[in-house]
Amino acid sequence: MDVKRLTALRKGLDVFVSRFEDCIKTIPSRRHMRTYVAGQVSDLERKNAAAIALAAGVPPRSLQEFLAVHRWNEGAVGERVQEVVAGEHADPNAIGVIDETSFAKKGDKTAGVQRQYCGASGKIDNCVVSVHLGYVAGDFHALVDSDVYLPEAWLEDRTRCREAGIPDEVAYRPKWRIALDLLRHTLGKGVALKYLAADEEYGRCGAFRAEVDALGLLYVVEVPCALTGWTRPPRVLTPRRTSTTGLGRPRTRPELAAGAPSARRVDRLWKRGGPSWRGFHVKNTQKGPVVWEARTTRFSPWTKGGLPGSELWLMVARNVLDGEVKYFLSNAAADTPAELLLHVAFSRDHIEKLFEESKGEVGLDHFEARGYRAVKRHLILSMVSLLFLAEQTQVLRGEKSVVEPLPGPSGHRGATGP
Repeated sequence: MDVKRLTALRKGLDVFVSRFEDCIKTIPSRRHMRTYVAGQVSDLERKNAAAIALAAGVPPRSLQEFLAVHRWNEGAVGERVQEVVAGEHADPNAIGVIDETSFAKKGDKTAGVQRQYCGASGKIDNCVVSVHLGYVAGDFHALVDSDVYLPEAWLEDRTRCREAGIPDEVAYRPKWRIALDLLRHTLGKGVALKYLAADEEYGRCGAFRAEVDALGLLYVVEVPCALTGWTRPPRVLTPRRTSTTGLGRPRTRPELAAGAPSARRVDRLWKRGGPSWRGFHVKNTQKGPVVWEARTTRFSPWTKGGLPGSELWLMVARNVLDGEVKYFLSNAAADTPAELLLHVAFSRDHIEKLFEESKGEVGLDHFEARGYRAVKRHLILSMVSLLFLAEQTQVLRGEKSVVEPLPGPSGHRGATGP
């Protein structure tokens, strides 16, 4: 980068960070925030608090204490990120993307650490997991909310929690519940979303899908191949009272009619025939265009009690080159084109790229803090740094994302133009 652009970048960083200063009351803590963000967007090889402090010529302990013990409102800093996104990057077709990432850690002191699946290593490993909400609007994307996943084993051991600074009122939440809390919080701060995409960790959960629908969002979520349901909903018998003669079995809750077909796994719906496959160009990569083919049908998933749920879209997508198959459910309207379903589904590529950028560019996985508050503050400051880089990317390089823009709206829920 030439001197002129580097100077502009530094000035831009000063202006950008100043937008968060009212969230931090004391001048020393404001300076520390500026130092931390500047270090995260620098070319340092390691971007933990100690390395950033040494590069900036300040005592490492002071920056570590800024994360762990200084009094400043990290929640307000995160909400300012949401305000910036809502105010400057609003889009009527904005897509929210839920996903999690992990950080390999040694020892057992870091808040939330335990042996669990670690995406960073691709196996069961000692790690911390965090859940994130990404925002996608055309060529722009950013992380807009984040939280630490605390396993049940941690929250059953209150002594261990207190040692890690986890408040007594913090209760266990499965990842899908954390994701819903992130969604509600972000929507409540004015970030408007129309669509939501998520992988099968979240899509498999009927309660998650139902609550996303209640929020008014159109979701396209991946589901496991073992999900069961019906392409034609079976007849359901409603409850009835016992007859006056005492004959007949009273029906106290809905149940399937006699002879109703059993629910079938989505990967076994069609041995022959079924909806036609249609080919779609998903994106371009350095290796060439990526093409998937998809087939769609209306589908009622099995619910607790063995009854069919609301009718949804089921989309089966198959990679033309390697044969990989994915299954998706969507609450979009019945006249929604497959192109839109596929577009929203594959917008998950954005959050994968966001994780790559946040780990490769701002050191999201470089933290060495152990305390609960310090880890959460690191996640929030990483969101700030990533937002700055996203905005500078738009200004300096004008890069476009790999996912093509949404078609224009046609004026009704879930459907778009061709």
